Amino acid sequence: LYFLRYPDQSKIAPYESFPTDKRKENAWPQGSGQLTKLGIQRQYELGQYMRKRYAHFLNTLYNQFEIYVQSTDTDQTLMSAQASLAGLYPLAGNQVWNPKILWQPIPVHTMPLSHDKVSMNWEHSASHLALSKIDESDSKLKPHILRINLGGTDINNYTLPSWATHGVRTKLLKLSELLLRAEFGLHKHKEKSRLQGGILLKNILKHLSNARKPSNQRKIIIYSAHAATIVALQMALKVFNGKLPPYSACHFFELYQEKDGHYTIEMYYRNHSLKDPHPLTLPGCNFRCPLERFNQLVSSVIGTNRGKYDTVKCYLVYTYLQCLIASLLKIAARTWWHRLLCELAI
Repeated sequence: LYFLRYPDQSKIAPYESFPTDKRKENAWPQGSGQLTKLGIQRQYELGQYMRKRYAHFLNTLYNQFEIYVQSTDTDQTLMSAQASLAGLYPLAGNQVWNPKILWQPIPVHTMPLSHDKVSMNWEHSASHLALSKIDESDSKLKPHILRINLGGTDINNYTLPSWATHGVRTKLLKLSELLLRAEFGLHKHKEKSRLQGGILLKNILKHLSNARKPSNQRKIIIYSAHAATIVALQMALKVFNGKLPPYSACHFFELYQEKDGHYTIEMYYRNHSLKDPHPLTLPGCNFRCPLERFNQLVSSVIGTNRGKYDTVKCYLVYTYLQCLIASLLKIAARTWWHRLLCELAI
């Protein structure tokens, strides 16, 4: 079971740029926020990596019973899943339906974002909503904190603006990471984990439990989602490294049956396309963690269905978060780089 994030900033057109940018949405072939050809290639290569990693485990040909794919209801994640599947299941043998088109459709399941309680889309997250409610005096600041995307400009042969130095881009990234930590962990970490990554974690453990049944034929489950999905999950597991997940990042859960019949879980985090995934160890357990022990250690953050109590609790936590973020922005207003951001909006 693994989670993938859509391609990196150099492979996707920006959602929204700075106000003085002369390149507007029509400068990108498919508009803002869409995968480019380089992005599709990156996702395809990710699928090839998965094929290589699990060549001994998965069927060579696509089999509907061994795989289930779910994506958030956004163009980027749906396209990313489809491109990855093309690399994971290269067309061959009797599945070739047209010798000139070496591709086949593989189902990708989704649901409206308003009903998706698992994948934690950033655009519908607390920090984004809190930022949107900041008073108009800060209106020039808020679009630039989370949404400046300069990598796509650079890789597509557009000249970066003179102010977009390495130092400025690094500071923008650091603030984005700070906001992620504020949303998922600085205050009431356990409570927020139950309402965020814990809901996803509960779903994961359900799949892992079902995998032990003799009647189970499913071998792999894929979620195509967002940075906030990975952060929420890793914060709930207490394995988050504090860094904004790079695009195309993957978090793997692998279930093994030992010789004595017991089951263990291994976790890996792939955040670099040219390096092997990093092993992740759940605090309080070994790297190869017994499934029962894994369940015990995460039981305090396992999410429940969002009934009336959880909804009220969520509202109170997020209200505090809104005040926290607003305070952080007020402090930033007295720093040199806030002045820089304001200048960008002029």
